[in-house]
Amino acid sequence: MTEDRGLRARVRTTDGWAVPHAVVTVADMTGRQVCRAEADPEGVVRTGPLPAGRYTAIVTAIGYAPSASTARVGAAGAAELGTVVLDRQAGTDPPPPGPWSIDPAHSSILVSVRHLGLSSIHGRFGEFGGRIDIARPVEGSRVDAEIKAASIDTANSLRDEHLRGGDFLDVERFPVITYAGTHAVPAGGDRWVVRGELTLKGVRRPVDLDLTYLGTGPDLWGGVRAAFRATTELRREDFAMTFNQMVAAGIGAIGTTLRVVLDVQAVPGTSPPPV
Repeated sequence: MTEDRGLRARVRTTDGWAVPHAVVTVADMTGRQVCRAEADPEGVVRTGPLPAGRYTAIVTAIGYAPSASTARVGAAGAAELGTVVLDRQAGTDPPPPGPWSIDPAHSSILVSVRHLGLSSIHGRFGEFGGRIDIARPVEGSRVDAEIKAASIDTANSLRDEHLRGGDFLDVERFPVITYAGTHAVPAGGDRWVVRGELTLKGVRRPVDLDLTYLGTGPDLWGGVRAAFRATTELRREDFAMTFNQMVAAGIGAIGTTLRVVLDVQAVPGTSPPPV
């Protein structure tokens, strides 16, 4: 049958998990590309039938080092590469699969916004928590986080009270900010894009996090921790925060874009460690 012909390979990580975003590029002995095929969710790649002969098959995937091998296609137009194992390009293995809890005592959520078009005002949220569910493959991982809106702190009490009011966070009506990340997309090396939705001031919108995985290691209490750094930018008007004061030359006192930086440590399990 036609579907049984062509070049076939199973692409796996070093710990045996499928790589669903892998791509096989097949070239003839002159270096000319003959065909290209993407892996299915099980990490299996199938090309169409090929003329008999020798070929070079190069397997690539974002975040992994490429692998090249020679394939000999017989008269039936088929060849089997078997299992192709890809090493992580950055050399940092992902965290073990399962639930991980954010440790607020060793994590931070920082927000900054331009002021008067000159410098930036910085603030942080002091009360938050969440859970990261690491999957295999990593692309299926999820994150759910909650932030207490009233915990905003910019080191100025009058400004903080204004931020908690109706012009901005409106914490009386919307006390909790939530983020639900549904999956991750490889961005090369130890970088990922987390796709998800942010609910802020009663408005829910898609928000991507540019995430860097910083590694996993032991802590001082005999446990293990995983570390991440994530950034994103939000437009205030997208979340019903349009208040601004105009100054000379029509410049808004407060910038329209918020920059958010998250430094996160997480521990295995569904409960954060005691403070």
